[in-house]
Amino acid sequence: MSGTFVGMPAFPEAARAAVGDATLRANLRHATRTIRDKRARAVAELDDWAHLREAGKRIKDHTLRHLDHYLLRLEEAVTAAGGTVHWAADAAEANRIVTRLVVATGEREVVKVKSMATQEIGLNEALEAAGVRAYETDLAELIVQLGRDRPSHILVPAIHRNRGEIRDIFRAEMGRWGRPAPDGLSDAPAELAEAARLHLREKFLRAKVAVSGANFMVAETGTLVVVESEGNGRMCLTLPETLISVVGIEKVVPTWRDLEVFLQTLPRSSTAERMNPYTSTWTGTTDSDGPRAFHLVLLDNGRTDALADEVGRQALRCIRCSACLNVCPVYERAGGHAYGSVYPGPIGAILSPQLRGTASEVDASLPYASSLCGACYEVCPVAIDIPEVLVHLRERVVEGGEVTRRGVRVRLRPAKGHAAERAAMRAARWVFRHPGALRAGQRLASRTRAAHPRTLPGPGRAWSATRDLPPVPAEPFRDWWRRTHGEGSGT
Repeated sequence: MSGTFVGMPAFPEAARAAVGDATLRANLRHATRTIRDKRARAVAELDDWAHLREAGKRIKDHTLRHLDHYLLRLEEAVTAAGGTVHWAADAAEANRIVTRLVVATGEREVVKVKSMATQEIGLNEALEAAGVRAYETDLAELIVQLGRDRPSHILVPAIHRNRGEIRDIFRAEMGRWGRPAPDGLSDAPAELAEAARLHLREKFLRAKVAVSGANFMVAETGTLVVVESEGNGRMCLTLPETLISVVGIEKVVPTWRDLEVFLQTLPRSSTAERMNPYTSTWTGTTDSDGPRAFHLVLLDNGRTDALADEVGRQALRCIRCSACLNVCPVYERAGGHAYGSVYPGPIGAILSPQLRGTASEVDASLPYASSLCGACYEVCPVAIDIPEVLVHLRERVVEGGEVTRRGVRVRLRPAKGHAAERAAMRAARWVFRHPGALRAGQRLASRTRAAHPRTLPGPGRAWSATRDLPPVPAEPFRDWWRRTHGEGSGT
Protein backbone atom coordinates (compact mmCIF):
# COMPACT_ATOMS: atom_id res chain seq x y z
CA MET A 1 0.00 0.00 0.00
CA SER A 2 1.03 3.59 -0.40
CA GLY A 3 2.60 5.80 2.22
CA THR A 4 -0.42 8.08 2.49
CA PHE A 5 -0.46 7.68 6.26
CA VAL A 6 3.30 7.44 6.84
CA GLY A 7 4.24 9.23 10.04
CA MET A 8 1.12 8.18 11.93
CA PRO A 9 1.82 6.95 15.46
CA ALA A 10 0.90 3.42 16.53
CA PHE A 11 -2.76 2.84 17.29
CA PRO A 12 -2.59 3.12 21.10
CA GLU A 13 -0.93 6.54 20.92
CA ALA A 14 -3.24 7.83 18.17
CA ALA A 15 -6.33 6.49 19.93
CA ARG A 16 -5.29 8.10 23.22
CA ALA A 17 -5.29 11.50 21.53
CA ALA A 18 -8.58 10.82 19.72
CA VAL A 19 -10.58 9.83 22.79
CA GLY A 20 -9.65 13.13 24.38
CA ASP A 21 -11.49 15.03 21.62
CA ALA A 22 -15.01 15.49 22.97
CA THR A 23 -16.38 16.86 19.68
CA LEU A 24 -15.02 13.92 17.71
CA ARG A 25 -16.49 11.41 20.13
CA ALA A 26 -19.89 13.09 20.03
CA ASN A 27 -19.90 13.13 16.22
CA LEU A 28 -18.93 9.46 16.03
CA ARG A 29 -21.35 8.35 18.72
CA HIS A 30 -24.31 10.03 17.05
CA ALA A 31 -23.46 8.88 13.54
CA THR A 32 -22.52 5.25 14.22
CA ARG A 33 -25.50 4.58 16.49
CA THR A 34 -27.90 6.12 13.99
CA ILE A 35 -26.51 4.02 11.12
CA ARG A 36 -26.41 0.74 13.02
CA ASP A 37 -29.98 1.13 14.34
CA LYS A 38 -31.24 1.75 10.80
CA ARG A 39 -29.23 -1.20 9.50
CA ALA A 40 -30.69 -3.53 12.11
CA ARG A 41 -34.22 -2.60 11.03
CA ALA A 42 -33.40 -3.04 7.33
CA VAL A 43 -31.83 -6.45 7.86
CA ALA A 44 -34.73 -7.62 10.04
CA GLU A 45 -37.08 -7.20 7.07
CA LEU A 46 -35.52 -10.21 5.32
CA ASP A 47 -36.42 -13.66 6.60
CA ASP A 48 -33.60 -15.20 4.56
CA TRP A 49 -30.82 -12.86 5.70
CA ALA A 50 -28.78 -15.71 7.18
CA HIS A 51 -29.03 -17.61 3.88
CA LEU A 52 -27.99 -14.53 1.88
CA ARG A 53 -25.02 -14.06 4.22
CA GLU A 54 -23.93 -17.66 3.73
CA ALA A 55 -24.43 -17.40 -0.04
CA GLY A 56 -22.25 -14.28 -0.19
CA LYS A 57 -19.54 -16.03 1.81
CA ARG A 58 -19.57 -19.07 -0.47
CA ILE A 59 -19.51 -17.01 -3.67
CA LYS A 60 -16.54 -15.03 -2.42
CA ASP A 61 -14.67 -18.08 -1.18
CA HIS A 62 -15.22 -19.91 -4.46
CA THR A 63 -14.03 -16.90 -6.45
CA LEU A 64 -10.90 -16.46 -4.33
CA ARG A 65 -10.02 -20.14 -4.73
CA HIS A 66 -10.22 -19.75 -8.52
CA LEU A 67 -9.16 -16.11 -8.76
CA ASP A 68 -6.67 -16.70 -11.57
CA HIS A 69 -9.37 -18.25 -13.76
CA TYR A 70 -11.95 -15.52 -13.19
CA LEU A 71 -9.48 -12.66 -13.68
CA LEU A 72 -8.41 -14.01 -17.06
CA ARG A 73 -12.04 -14.52 -18.00
CA LEU A 74 -12.77 -10.94 -16.95
CA GLU A 75 -9.88 -9.63 -19.06
CA GLU A 76 -11.17 -11.48 -22.12
CA ALA A 77 -14.70 -10.14 -21.66
CA VAL A 78 -13.59 -6.53 -21.06
CA THR A 79 -11.32 -6.62 -24.11
CA ALA A 80 -14.04 -8.13 -26.29
CA ALA A 81 -16.38 -5.32 -25.23
CA GLY A 82 -13.92 -2.62 -26.34
CA GLY A 83 -12.11 -1.92 -23.07
CA THR A 84 -8.40 -2.14 -22.28
CA VAL A 85 -7.11 -4.05 -19.25
CA HIS A 86 -3.93 -3.11 -17.38
CA TRP A 87 -2.33 -5.15 -14.58
CA ALA A 88 -0.71 -3.33 -11.64
CA ALA A 89 1.41 -5.30 -9.18
CA ASP A 90 1.63 -2.46 -6.67
CA ALA A 91 0.65 1.14 -5.97
CA ALA A 92 3.56 2.66 -7.89
CA GLU A 93 2.73 0.73 -11.04
CA ALA A 94 -0.97 1.57 -10.80
CA ASN A 95 -0.18 5.27 -10.39
CA ARG A 96 2.16 5.21 -13.38
CA ILE A 97 -0.49 3.57 -15.55
CA VAL A 98 -3.27 5.98 -14.60
CA THR A 99 -1.05 9.05 -14.85
CA ARG A 100 0.16 8.01 -18.28
CA LEU A 101 -3.40 7.44 -19.50
CA VAL A 102 -4.59 10.82 -18.24
CA VAL A 103 -1.61 12.76 -19.61
CA ALA A 104 -2.06 11.06 -22.99
CA THR A 105 -5.52 12.65 -23.30
CA GLY A 106 -4.02 16.13 -22.97
CA GLU A 107 -6.31 16.92 -20.04
CA ARG A 108 -5.20 18.34 -16.72
CA GLU A 109 -8.35 17.67 -14.70
CA VAL A 110 -10.21 14.50 -13.74
CA VAL A 111 -13.40 13.91 -11.81
CA LYS A 112 -13.50 10.98 -9.44
CA VAL A 113 -16.09 8.57 -8.14
CA LYS A 114 -15.51 7.60 -4.49
CA SER A 115 -12.82 4.92 -4.58
CA MET A 116 -10.94 3.38 -1.69
CA ALA A 117 -8.53 1.67 -4.08
CA THR A 118 -7.32 5.03 -5.42
CA GLN A 119 -6.97 6.32 -1.86
CA GLU A 120 -5.00 3.18 -1.01
CA ILE A 121 -2.44 3.86 -3.73
CA GLY A 122 -2.33 7.65 -3.22
CA LEU A 123 -3.51 8.39 -6.76
CA ASN A 124 -4.54 11.99 -6.16
CA GLU A 125 -1.04 12.84 -4.98
CA ALA A 126 0.54 11.03 -7.94
CA LEU A 127 -1.68 12.92 -10.39
CA GLU A 128 -0.91 16.23 -8.71
CA ALA A 129 2.81 15.55 -9.07
CA ALA A 130 2.20 15.15 -12.82
CA GLY A 131 0.28 18.42 -13.04
CA VAL A 132 -3.19 16.85 -13.04
CA ARG A 133 -5.85 17.96 -10.56
CA ALA A 134 -8.30 15.34 -9.31
CA TYR A 135 -11.70 16.45 -8.04
CA GLU A 136 -13.61 14.25 -5.62
CA THR A 137 -17.34 14.28 -6.39
CA ASP A 138 -18.79 12.25 -3.54
CA LEU A 139 -20.15 14.73 -0.98
CA ALA A 140 -18.23 13.29 1.96
CA GLU A 141 -15.05 12.93 -0.08
CA LEU A 142 -15.47 16.53 -1.24
CA ILE A 143 -15.64 17.64 2.39
CA VAL A 144 -12.46 15.71 3.16
CA GLN A 145 -10.65 17.09 0.12
CA LEU A 146 -11.67 20.71 0.72
CA GLY A 147 -10.71 20.39 4.38
CA ARG A 148 -7.25 18.96 3.51
CA ASP A 149 -8.30 16.08 5.71
CA ARG A 150 -8.19 12.28 5.59
CA PRO A 151 -11.15 9.88 5.36
CA SER A 152 -12.16 8.32 8.67
CA HIS A 153 -14.90 5.91 7.60
CA ILE A 154 -15.39 3.50 4.71
CA LEU A 155 -18.91 4.63 3.84
CA VAL A 156 -19.01 8.15 5.28
CA PRO A 157 -15.44 9.51 5.00
CA ALA A 158 -16.34 12.77 6.77
CA ILE A 159 -18.21 11.13 9.66
CA HIS A 160 -15.91 12.93 12.09
CA ARG A 161 -17.23 16.32 10.94
CA ASN A 162 -20.45 17.96 12.10
CA ARG A 163 -22.62 20.34 10.09
CA GLY A 164 -21.05 23.48 11.51
CA GLU A 165 -17.57 22.33 10.60
CA ILE A 166 -18.71 21.42 7.07
CA ARG A 167 -20.28 24.87 6.59
CA ASP A 168 -17.04 26.54 7.65
CA ILE A 169 -15.01 24.36 5.26
CA PHE A 170 -17.32 25.17 2.34
CA ARG A 171 -17.21 28.89 3.05
CA ALA A 172 -13.42 28.96 3.31
CA GLU A 173 -12.33 26.51 0.62
CA MET A 174 -14.85 26.12 -2.19
CA GLY A 175 -13.75 29.28 -3.96
CA ARG A 176 -10.18 27.98 -4.22
CA TRP A 177 -11.34 24.85 -6.07
CA GLY A 178 -14.04 26.31 -8.28
CA ARG A 179 -17.45 27.84 -7.70
CA PRO A 180 -17.53 29.43 -4.22
CA ALA A 181 -20.12 28.69 -1.56
CA PRO A 182 -23.27 30.85 -1.68
CA ASP A 183 -23.29 33.96 0.49
CA GLY A 184 -24.86 33.39 3.88
CA LEU A 185 -24.51 29.59 3.68
CA SER A 186 -25.93 28.01 6.85
CA ASP A 187 -25.39 24.54 8.31
CA ALA A 188 -28.80 23.28 7.15
CA PRO A 189 -28.27 19.94 5.34
CA ALA A 190 -30.31 21.04 2.31
CA GLU A 191 -28.22 24.20 1.89
CA LEU A 192 -24.94 22.31 2.26
CA ALA A 193 -26.03 19.73 -0.31
CA GLU A 194 -27.13 22.44 -2.75
CA ALA A 195 -23.82 24.26 -2.36
CA ALA A 196 -21.97 21.03 -3.18
CA ARG A 197 -24.27 20.35 -6.14
CA LEU A 198 -23.65 23.78 -7.69
CA HIS A 199 -19.91 23.52 -7.05
CA LEU A 200 -19.65 20.10 -8.69
CA ARG A 201 -22.01 20.64 -11.60
CA GLU A 202 -19.52 22.78 -13.52
CA LYS A 203 -16.86 20.11 -13.06
CA PHE A 204 -19.12 17.33 -14.35
CA LEU A 205 -19.95 19.32 -17.47
CA ARG A 206 -16.32 20.29 -18.14
CA ALA A 207 -14.43 17.08 -17.37
CA LYS A 208 -13.20 14.88 -20.22
CA VAL A 209 -11.63 12.19 -18.00
CA ALA A 210 -13.07 10.33 -15.01
CA VAL A 211 -11.52 7.91 -12.54
CA SER A 212 -13.59 5.36 -10.66
CA GLY A 213 -13.36 2.21 -8.63
CA ALA A 214 -15.96 -0.53 -8.70
CA ASN A 215 -17.94 -2.46 -6.14
CA PHE A 216 -18.03 -5.56 -8.33
CA MET A 217 -16.65 -6.86 -11.62
CA VAL A 218 -18.55 -9.61 -13.45
CA ALA A 219 -16.16 -12.06 -15.10
CA GLU A 220 -18.91 -13.54 -17.28
CA THR A 221 -19.58 -10.33 -19.21
CA GLY A 222 -16.76 -7.91 -18.33
CA THR A 223 -19.27 -5.64 -16.59
CA LEU A 224 -18.29 -3.26 -13.79
CA VAL A 225 -20.74 -2.16 -11.12
CA VAL A 226 -20.81 0.95 -8.93
CA VAL A 227 -23.49 1.46 -6.27
CA GLU A 228 -23.98 4.90 -4.73
CA SER A 229 -26.57 7.20 -3.24
CA GLU A 230 -26.00 10.67 -4.69
CA GLY A 231 -25.85 10.38 -8.48
CA ASN A 232 -22.36 11.83 -8.74
CA GLY A 233 -21.08 8.43 -9.78
CA ARG A 234 -23.59 8.22 -12.61
CA MET A 235 -22.40 11.63 -13.86
CA CYS A 236 -18.74 10.57 -13.79
CA LEU A 237 -19.43 7.25 -15.48
CA THR A 238 -21.43 8.66 -18.40
CA LEU A 239 -20.35 12.22 -19.26
CA PRO A 240 -16.53 12.09 -19.72
CA GLU A 241 -14.93 10.82 -22.91
CA THR A 242 -12.39 8.62 -21.08
CA LEU A 243 -13.11 6.43 -18.05
CA ILE A 244 -10.33 4.80 -16.01
CA SER A 245 -11.37 2.31 -13.31
CA VAL A 246 -8.90 1.17 -10.64
CA VAL A 247 -10.19 -1.97 -8.96
CA GLY A 248 -8.74 -4.49 -6.53
CA ILE A 249 -8.52 -7.98 -8.01
CA GLU A 250 -10.69 -9.40 -5.21
CA LYS A 251 -13.75 -7.47 -6.46
CA VAL A 252 -14.47 -9.96 -9.26
CA VAL A 253 -17.54 -12.24 -9.10
CA PRO A 254 -18.18 -15.07 -11.56
CA THR A 255 -21.64 -14.29 -13.01
CA TRP A 256 -24.44 -11.77 -13.22
CA ARG A 257 -26.53 -14.05 -11.04
CA ASP A 258 -24.06 -13.62 -8.18
CA LEU A 259 -24.87 -9.92 -8.08
CA GLU A 260 -28.38 -10.80 -6.90
CA VAL A 261 -26.98 -11.70 -3.49
CA PHE A 262 -24.70 -8.71 -3.03
CA LEU A 263 -27.18 -6.14 -4.31
CA GLN A 264 -29.41 -7.20 -1.43
CA THR A 265 -26.81 -7.43 1.33
CA LEU A 266 -24.59 -4.43 0.50
CA PRO A 267 -27.18 -1.61 0.64
CA ARG A 268 -28.86 -2.95 3.77
CA SER A 269 -25.54 -3.38 5.56
CA SER A 270 -24.09 -0.03 4.50
CA THR A 271 -26.78 2.64 4.07
CA ALA A 272 -29.67 0.62 5.59
CA GLU A 273 -31.56 0.89 2.28
CA ARG A 274 -33.43 -1.87 0.48
CA MET A 275 -31.53 -0.97 -2.65
CA ASN A 276 -29.09 1.72 -3.67
CA PRO A 277 -30.61 4.80 -5.33
CA TYR A 278 -28.03 4.49 -8.15
CA THR A 279 -26.68 1.19 -9.41
CA SER A 280 -24.55 1.87 -12.48
CA THR A 281 -23.19 -0.88 -14.72
CA TRP A 282 -21.02 -0.60 -17.83
CA THR A 283 -19.54 -3.11 -20.22
CA GLY A 284 -16.72 -1.81 -22.40
CA THR A 285 -17.66 1.01 -24.75
CA THR A 286 -20.35 1.83 -27.30
CA ASP A 287 -20.40 4.36 -30.12
CA SER A 288 -23.53 6.16 -29.03
CA ASP A 289 -23.44 6.20 -25.22
CA GLY A 290 -20.95 6.84 -22.45
CA PRO A 291 -17.16 7.18 -22.63
CA ARG A 292 -15.39 6.46 -25.90
CA ALA A 293 -12.40 4.89 -24.15
CA PHE A 294 -12.49 2.60 -21.12
CA HIS A 295 -9.45 1.38 -19.18
CA LEU A 296 -9.55 -1.12 -16.33
CA VAL A 297 -6.55 -1.20 -13.99
CA LEU A 298 -6.53 -4.43 -11.98
CA LEU A 299 -4.74 -3.76 -8.70
CA ASP A 300 -2.89 -6.39 -6.67
CA ASN A 301 -0.87 -4.37 -4.12
CA GLY A 302 -0.56 -7.16 -1.58
CA ARG A 303 -3.78 -9.02 -2.32
CA THR A 304 -2.21 -12.19 -3.66
CA ASP A 305 0.05 -12.24 -0.61
CA ALA A 306 -3.05 -12.09 1.60
CA LEU A 307 -4.63 -14.81 -0.53
CA ALA A 308 -1.75 -17.13 0.39
CA ASP A 309 -2.73 -16.94 4.08
CA GLU A 310 -5.39 -19.57 4.75
CA VAL A 311 -6.77 -17.71 7.78
CA GLY A 312 -6.19 -14.12 6.71
CA ARG A 313 -7.53 -14.47 3.16
CA GLN A 314 -11.12 -14.19 4.36
CA ALA A 315 -10.51 -10.42 4.67
CA LEU A 316 -10.62 -10.36 0.85
CA ARG A 317 -14.31 -11.25 1.00
CA CYS A 318 -15.02 -7.72 2.22
CA ILE A 319 -17.58 -5.78 0.15
CA ARG A 320 -16.78 -2.47 1.94
CA CYS A 321 -20.18 -2.06 3.61
CA SER A 322 -18.70 -0.57 6.85
CA ALA A 323 -21.16 -2.44 9.11
CA CYS A 324 -18.25 -3.60 11.29
CA LEU A 325 -17.17 0.00 11.96
CA ASN A 326 -20.62 1.04 13.09
CA VAL A 327 -20.86 -1.64 15.81
CA CYS A 328 -17.25 -1.51 16.99
CA PRO A 329 -16.85 0.05 20.47
CA VAL A 330 -13.20 0.82 19.74
CA TYR A 331 -13.92 2.64 16.46
CA GLU A 332 -16.78 4.59 18.05
CA ARG A 333 -14.41 6.05 20.63
CA ALA A 334 -11.17 6.36 18.67
CA GLY A 335 -12.42 7.24 15.18
CA GLY A 336 -10.91 6.24 11.86
CA HIS A 337 -7.77 8.35 11.75
CA ALA A 338 -6.23 6.43 14.64
CA TYR A 339 -5.88 3.35 12.41
CA GLY A 340 -3.32 5.06 10.17
CA SER A 341 -4.86 3.59 7.03
CA VAL A 342 -7.54 4.30 4.44
CA TYR A 343 -9.20 1.15 5.80
CA PRO A 344 -10.22 1.97 9.38
CA GLY A 345 -12.15 -0.02 11.93
CA PRO A 346 -12.17 -3.80 12.42
CA ILE A 347 -11.78 -4.63 8.71
CA GLY A 348 -8.85 -2.24 8.47
CA ALA A 349 -7.25 -3.85 11.50
CA ILE A 350 -7.03 -7.15 9.59
CA LEU A 351 -6.70 -5.92 6.00
CA SER A 352 -4.00 -3.24 6.29
CA PRO A 353 -1.43 -5.45 8.09
CA GLN A 354 -1.85 -8.05 5.35
CA LEU A 355 -1.57 -5.63 2.45
CA ARG A 356 1.26 -3.59 3.95
CA GLY A 357 2.91 -6.14 6.23
CA THR A 358 3.54 -5.77 9.96
CA ALA A 359 7.03 -4.25 9.84
CA SER A 360 5.93 -0.74 10.80
CA GLU A 361 4.87 0.25 14.31
CA VAL A 362 1.45 1.28 13.01
CA ASP A 363 0.71 -2.01 11.26
CA ALA A 364 2.06 -4.13 14.10
CA SER A 365 -0.35 -2.36 16.47
CA LEU A 366 -3.51 -2.73 14.37
CA PRO A 367 -4.34 -6.36 15.28
CA TYR A 368 -4.56 -5.14 18.89
CA ALA A 369 -7.05 -2.36 18.05
CA SER A 370 -9.98 -4.49 19.15
CA SER A 371 -11.72 -5.78 22.26
CA LEU A 372 -12.47 -9.09 20.44
CA CYS A 373 -16.13 -8.68 21.40
CA GLY A 374 -17.22 -10.31 18.12
CA ALA A 375 -19.85 -7.71 17.15
CA CYS A 376 -18.05 -7.16 13.82
CA TYR A 377 -18.42 -10.82 12.88
CA GLU A 378 -22.11 -10.84 13.77
CA VAL A 379 -22.95 -8.01 11.37
CA CYS A 380 -20.60 -8.86 8.48
CA PRO A 381 -22.74 -9.68 5.40
CA VAL A 382 -20.08 -12.10 4.09
CA ALA A 383 -19.31 -13.68 7.49
CA ILE A 384 -15.67 -12.60 7.85
CA ASP A 385 -14.54 -13.89 11.23
CA ILE A 386 -12.63 -10.74 12.09
CA PRO A 387 -11.79 -11.81 15.69
CA GLU A 388 -10.22 -15.02 14.36
CA VAL A 389 -8.02 -13.08 11.94
CA LEU A 390 -7.09 -10.54 14.62
CA VAL A 391 -5.83 -13.30 16.92
CA HIS A 392 -4.03 -14.90 13.96
CA LEU A 393 -2.26 -11.61 13.16
CA ARG A 394 -1.40 -11.01 16.81
CA GLU A 395 0.38 -14.35 16.79
CA ARG A 396 2.27 -13.27 13.68
CA VAL A 397 3.36 -10.03 15.33
CA VAL A 398 4.52 -11.72 18.54
CA GLU A 399 5.97 -14.96 17.18
CA GLY A 400 6.98 -14.01 13.63
CA GLY A 401 6.99 -16.92 11.18
CA GLU A 402 6.55 -17.54 7.48
CA VAL A 403 4.46 -15.21 5.33
CA THR A 404 4.23 -14.40 1.63
CA ARG A 405 5.63 -11.07 0.45
CA ARG A 406 5.49 -10.21 -3.27
CA GLY A 407 4.88 -13.85 -4.02
CA VAL A 408 7.92 -15.12 -2.09
CA ARG A 409 7.82 -17.00 1.21
CA VAL A 410 9.84 -15.15 3.83
CA ARG A 411 10.29 -15.57 7.56
CA LEU A 412 9.34 -12.63 9.76
CA ARG A 413 11.20 -11.93 12.95
CA PRO A 414 9.11 -11.34 16.07
CA ALA A 415 8.22 -7.71 16.59
CA LYS A 416 10.09 -5.76 19.23
CA GLY A 417 8.42 -5.08 22.56
CA HIS A 418 6.66 -8.45 22.89
CA ALA A 419 9.32 -10.49 24.71
CA ALA A 420 7.34 -10.55 27.97
CA GLU A 421 4.18 -11.59 26.13
CA ARG A 422 6.00 -14.42 24.35
CA ALA A 423 7.49 -15.65 27.62
CA ALA A 424 4.10 -15.55 29.35
CA MET A 425 2.38 -17.45 26.57
CA ARG A 426 5.10 -20.10 26.44
CA ALA A 427 4.90 -20.53 30.21
CA ALA A 428 1.12 -20.87 30.00
CA ARG A 429 1.46 -23.45 27.24
CA TRP A 430 3.82 -25.52 29.38
CA VAL A 431 1.52 -25.33 32.41
CA PHE A 432 -1.58 -26.35 30.46
CA ARG A 433 0.30 -29.33 29.06
CA HIS A 434 1.18 -30.53 32.57
CA PRO A 435 -1.99 -31.09 34.67
CA GLY A 436 -0.05 -31.60 37.89
CA ALA A 437 1.63 -28.22 37.59
CA LEU A 438 -1.71 -26.60 36.72
CA ARG A 439 -3.40 -28.06 39.85
CA ALA A 440 -0.52 -27.01 42.06
CA GLY A 441 -0.59 -23.48 40.64
CA GLN A 442 -4.36 -23.17 41.11
CA ARG A 443 -4.18 -24.31 44.73
CA LEU A 444 -1.29 -21.96 45.48
CA ALA A 445 -3.21 -19.05 43.93
CA SER A 446 -6.31 -19.84 46.02
CA ARG A 447 -4.40 -20.16 49.29
CA THR A 448 -2.57 -16.86 48.77
CA ARG A 449 -5.54 -14.92 47.42
CA ALA A 450 -5.60 -12.47 50.32
CA ALA A 451 -2.14 -11.25 49.39
CA HIS A 452 -2.82 -10.73 45.68
CA PRO A 453 -2.28 -7.15 44.41
CA ARG A 454 -5.08 -5.20 42.81
CA THR A 455 -2.91 -4.14 39.88
CA LEU A 456 -0.26 -5.96 37.91
CA PRO A 457 3.38 -4.93 38.07
CA GLY A 458 5.67 -4.06 35.16
CA PRO A 459 4.24 -4.38 31.63
CA GLY A 460 1.01 -5.79 33.07
CA ARG A 461 0.23 -2.39 34.54
CA ALA A 462 -1.03 -1.23 31.11
CA TRP A 463 -3.70 -3.94 31.27
CA SER A 464 -4.82 -3.55 34.87
CA ALA A 465 -4.85 0.26 34.74
CA THR A 466 -8.22 0.15 32.98
CA ARG A 467 -9.58 -3.18 34.26
CA ASP A 468 -10.29 -4.87 37.55
CA LEU A 469 -8.31 -8.02 38.10
CA PRO A 470 -10.73 -10.96 38.46
CA PRO A 471 -10.73 -12.32 42.02
CA VAL A 472 -9.26 -15.77 42.55
CA PRO A 473 -11.86 -18.23 43.95
CA ALA A 474 -11.41 -19.73 47.40
CA GLU A 475 -10.68 -23.12 45.86
CA PRO A 476 -9.99 -24.43 42.35
CA PHE A 477 -12.91 -25.80 40.36
CA ARG A 478 -11.56 -29.36 40.39
CA ASP A 479 -11.26 -29.32 44.18
CA TRP A 480 -14.79 -27.93 44.52
CA TRP A 481 -16.15 -30.61 42.16
CA ARG A 482 -14.51 -33.43 44.06
CA ARG A 483 -15.69 -32.03 47.39
CA THR A 484 -19.30 -31.62 46.27
CA HIS A 485 -19.63 -34.63 43.91
CA GLY A 486 -17.23 -37.13 45.40
CA GLU A 487 -13.83 -38.45 44.47
CA GLY A 488 -15.18 -40.79 41.78
CA SER A 489 -16.85 -38.05 39.74
CA GLY A 490 -13.73 -37.42 37.63
CA THR A 491 -12.61 -34.08 36.22
